Amino acid sequence: MKAGNKTVVSLQYQLEVEGEIVDQSTPERPLTFPFGVGYLLPKFEANVEGLEPGEKFAFTLTPEEGYGPYREDMVVDLPKETFMINGAIEDGLLEIGNQIPLQSQDGARFLGVVKAVDADSVKIDLNAPMAGKTLNFSGEIISVRELTAEEEAQLNGQGGCGCGCGCEGGDCSCDEDCDCSCHD
Repeated sequence: MKAGNKTVVSLQYQLEVEGEIVDQSTPERPLTFPFGVGYLLPKFEANVEGLEPGEKFAFTLTPEEGYGPYREDMVVDLPKETFMINGAIEDGLLEIGNQIPLQSQDGARFLGVVKAVDADSVKIDLNAPMAGKTLNFSGEIISVRELTAEEEAQLNGQGGCGCGCGCEGGDCSCDEDCDCSCHD
């Protein structure tokens, strides 16, 4: 079976950026994803589409095909008080290089990287960590299988909470005994 829409693809890959391996999976712990639903970069999927188990791949994505160019306007100064919880800033939170989870006014979640801290403000880089970088991928397709009806229903918002417990309707209000956080 070939990688394409309505399939689940498992692959082993290596990502090299500026001559350094920055991410990788292994055949024992592959990256597994439903193809064509936006979990991976569109150009990544385009480069593995049509490949079958055992086929190797190697391709390069430009910054524009990857995470976009690095944008200076995405480096912002935020008031230090933004990071206070109950009137205090957690020890070690505002260390240069820390990735901090943030949330926009409309509820979208994203990470920012602390670039500088002064008495009243914090300089945060909101660019994706790989923005502006050329991405060199190589690897091998491990397996390709059809997407199950249950998986397809979950992707379309019809299959419960997505934890695999079997709750119907997406509210996860059933009494299933599983380890997910949906039932807490």
